[in-house]
Amino acid sequence: MSDVSARQAASLFCSATASWDTFLMLWNCKPQARAFRYVGHKDVVTSVQFSPLGNLLASASRDRTIRLWIPDKRGKSSEFKAHTAPVRSIDFSADGQFLATASEDKSIKVWNMYRQRFLYSLYRHTHWVRCAKFSPDGRLIVSCSEDKTIKIWDTTNKQCVNNFSDSVGFANFVGFNPTGTCIASAGSDHTVKIWDIRVNKLLQHYQVHSGGVNCVSFHPSGNYLITASSDGTLKILDLLEGRLIYTLQGHTGPVFTVSFSKGGDLFSSGGADAQVLLWRTNFDGLNCKDIIKRNLKRLHFDSSPHLVDIYPRTPHPHEGKIETVEINPKLEVIDLQTSSPPVMDILSFDSTTTTDTTVRTLADKGEEINSYFLNPSLLSSECSPTTSKKKTEDTSDFPSESQRSIPLAVTDALEHIMEQLSVLTQTVSILEQRLTLTEDKLKDCLENQHRLFNAIQQKS
Repeated sequence: MSDVSARQAASLFCSATASWDTFLMLWNCKPQARAFRYVGHKDVVTSVQFSPLGNLLASASRDRTIRLWIPDKRGKSSEFKAHTAPVRSIDFSADGQFLATASEDKSIKVWNMYRQRFLYSLYRHTHWVRCAKFSPDGRLIVSCSEDKTIKIWDTTNKQCVNNFSDSVGFANFVGFNPTGTCIASAGSDHTVKIWDIRVNKLLQHYQVHSGGVNCVSFHPSGNYLITASSDGTLKILDLLEGRLIYTLQGHTGPVFTVSFSKGGDLFSSGGADAQVLLWRTNFDGLNCKDIIKRNLKRLHFDSSPHLVDIYPRTPHPHEGKIETVEINPKLEVIDLQTSSPPVMDILSFDSTTTTDTTVRTLADKGEEINSYFLNPSLLSSECSPTTSKKKTEDTSDFPSESQRSIPLAVTDALEHIMEQLSVLTQTVSILEQRLTLTEDKLKDCLENQHRLFNAIQQKS
């Protein structure tokens, strides 16, 4: 079965999905609209995300590459290579200038989107890194690994500044709340945990799923959290009251991903049943003052409720016996899906290749090579969120040479510099791989010495 990953774009009517079929799909959710299928990755696409402005689309794959796409019918993409193993997740910083990638090579790598180059790696995990996310202010990165740790990184000094460990299971997914004060983790041990990173304290501990939790997403208000699990359900948690309020059924297999839209009135989910479901919320119908009245034991009454004001402020497991509202869209919602939606296949060509190779694919006459990727913020207004609502399916031609903000000579010089940097980055990547192998061998040697020492002690 396919693994479908769904993410909402800045526009409410546009979403992107990634799948085991190696394709990227861009959907216009308006009735009878076309879908675009992007072809370029050579293996499973594990993660996809829109940039904050919605004018770029990033994807990660098991083919060890990251691709940056312009979401239109031309299929322009730029390929990044620095990881030495499958890439598990990607995440844009809030200003869109940086990209964080997590990989099975035990590293997190940070990329500069303005210059489109590799910046640095973060190494402290001892097993596959499953997820890495920026904080809302971009000063921190949170990561989780199969080594059963969650680490907080400072992007300024590039050091690990905090560490949470679990002796039971590992986290499949981590993410910051909208204020950046807390992180939520989705556990392979069927749990959801919320930590206050300012006081290093576990605030809430939910046990509401019967299978591993694969993904979580905060509502923009920060008051609700939605979870996706291998038990085939989605669950919505009220973080102010600390309880489960909705159980959503609709997928016929494990649910791998879920994501709120920018406004919070919609969310999408994707699962192993090759379905992407779009849901509408009713959270905004609750008045902030009403919520405050229902939480009489809150610490502060002069401001909107936040996660730090949760009561009780100690971890409290939930047994799953609490009465919740269960929703099954197959019984209560009219199925509007079409058996064969119109799909347009788009074959990608690389506008620039970063790091691993220096080969550049030249397009036909009149094709601009990579000026738009060198500075994504200089993309034409046709790719902006305001115009994308009108031209999601069909964007018009790119700006002409005279309309460029970067002179051609400067672009050529930057390309030459990038080619030189790519050689250096490739060398660093090889050294990192060798260092990882050396660390593994050293660990094995230490374990063997420890066993021999114990055996000698037993004999004596």
